[in-house]
Amino acid sequence: MTFHPVSRPHCAAKPGIFTDMVKLPSVLTDLRNDLGSLPPEAAELLADDHFATALEAAARDAGRTPVEVTKEAIGYLREMAASQSDSLGRRWRQLGDWFLRAYDVWVDEDQIAALRELDRSYSLGLAFSHRSYLDGFVLPNVLSSRRFSPTYTFGGANLDLPGIGSVASRTGVIFIRRKSTDIPVYRLTLRHYISHMVRSKRNMAWSIEGGRTRTGKLRPPVHGILKYLTDAVEESNSPDVMMVPVSIVYDQLHELSKMTAEARGDQKTPENLRWLVGFARQQRSRLGRAYLSVGEPFSLRDRFHELIGQGLTAPQAIERIALDVSHRLNRATPVTVTAIVCLAMLGADRALTLPEVLDTVEPLADYIGKRKWPVAGAANLRDRATIRRSLQELVASGVFVTYDQGTEPVWGIGPDQHLVAAFYRNTAIHILVERAIGEVTMLAAAESGEKGDATEIAWTEAKRLRDLLKFEFFFPGRNEFEAELRTELGILAPSANDGFDAKEAGEILANVRPYLAQLILRPFLDAYHVLADRLAAHGDAPVNADDLLTESLHVGQQWQLQRKVANAESVSLELYKTALLLATHRGLLNDDEGVGVRRREFAQEIAETIRRIEVIAAMKDKA
Repeated sequence: MTFHPVSRPHCAAKPGIFTDMVKLPSVLTDLRNDLGSLPPEAAELLADDHFATALEAAARDAGRTPVEVTKEAIGYLREMAASQSDSLGRRWRQLGDWFLRAYDVWVDEDQIAALRELDRSYSLGLAFSHRSYLDGFVLPNVLSSRRFSPTYTFGGANLDLPGIGSVASRTGVIFIRRKSTDIPVYRLTLRHYISHMVRSKRNMAWSIEGGRTRTGKLRPPVHGILKYLTDAVEESNSPDVMMVPVSIVYDQLHELSKMTAEARGDQKTPENLRWLVGFARQQRSRLGRAYLSVGEPFSLRDRFHELIGQGLTAPQAIERIALDVSHRLNRATPVTVTAIVCLAMLGADRALTLPEVLDTVEPLADYIGKRKWPVAGAANLRDRATIRRSLQELVASGVFVTYDQGTEPVWGIGPDQHLVAAFYRNTAIHILVERAIGEVTMLAAAESGEKGDATEIAWTEAKRLRDLLKFEFFFPGRNEFEAELRTELGILAPSANDGFDAKEAGEILANVRPYLAQLILRPFLDAYHVLADRLAAHGDAPVNADDLLTESLHVGQQWQLQRKVANAESVSLELYKTALLLATHRGLLNDDEGVGVRRREFAQEIAETIRRIEVIAAMKDKA
């Protein structure tokens, strides 16, 4: 792989145009010149007989006149439809470069070259990870600078700000509402608009997560746009869409302080022009690099038909495709030096000298090398200068603190910065989950004694953990998951895949380096335990989901003070929401007979898993 920073003009062609925040309003005024009324694709859709028929049917179902429904649809098209203006596009990209001035954007040129070949023949469905508001500039700017077909990017209607929103829609930004369940004509219009874009072979980009992650790792995927794309490719004579997972990850982010505050329960700051000015000002300070990586593409039509052929319903197939995209996104996401340094520091949970940081990173670097995981910018994780530079950058941003008045400098996580450090660690957590699960399965096998076949017990435990954490992490299919675990076993003990008894499982676990279960799984399971405990406390009584989340947040803060959870990162609404999703999936929010018993069993299952992780943590301390 060859990584190159994107050649960005930094607005050199027009010196000073974006160098002063005071000039931002005048730039937007200039960009708003010559805005049209309805984009060509929207006008073409209105003339489409199939759309007209659908509107007439919707009018009949709602007991309304076709004229009323058509007028409503036209209003929605004016709201969502986008176009591409060459002149506005060039200046919008300049504005994007200015917003991205805190970073050098690095891409793998070999990946981009392969993607350009697909662009010549297919409509691309570019599903990207979403860690920052800047993502909407990174991907379109990278593609346009390499002369890809124009890309239309879906964004939340909350970002359709006065003035700037009308400009953005002329540069390919499609603003859509997050909630449209009660607006059937809106959903109908959006579905047909996307279908028309597919027939026109347009490239479309959107966040598969539906919104920015608050934890650093991928959020559960949303299915709306993917469903409409699938409907489109299933229409007769419609072209296929090539699904392309696109990972965007940053060394650091300016916006994390607000995101972590929201994870603790603070209200989200509304997006408005004042917010935009503040966000732009934040980007004045350099924060390293942003990395764009392309995952393995696949045909949407072929994958959908394959899943239908396996007996899945259409909604189940779409859900599976969304998980496929998320899994491939994780596979494409490189490990940053920031993530590994934060991983080491969170694992130590104390200040470290530089040699101690290097000693902690060394086994992680060795593991990453054995698994052949990509490292951002092809950085050398064993290089002293590389690690020192990352430490200094984290100190400069306030995430770490350093003390140099003693015999040698030491670095540690700053006050109230554990959630920020965890965010950076979580950008790489996907590469370590199977290893952490492998440790717990080995302990389960070691503790089995003569109770049964230790190998079978280990596999049963691995499947249980996969099911327990399936809403938190994006596991591959069952066969591939087993293959991943066999790879892990091969690293821990080459002979382990031939089977092992309880004693051998204990010996394998004793020789593990580094131990990861405490660091990777404990924060999530601690959060799950809080919610499960509160749910069990309600017995058989019905539970309101919002009240349960609030109660969990309060009790989680209490448990943190009591040291009943390992650290502050487990006190997070984002983690409680995922635990709630799992509990809901298991039917534990129902009020049917016997649900109280199942709630207690749920809490006990999590508590037992935490106990095993504590055993492994004690082995780590003795190692």
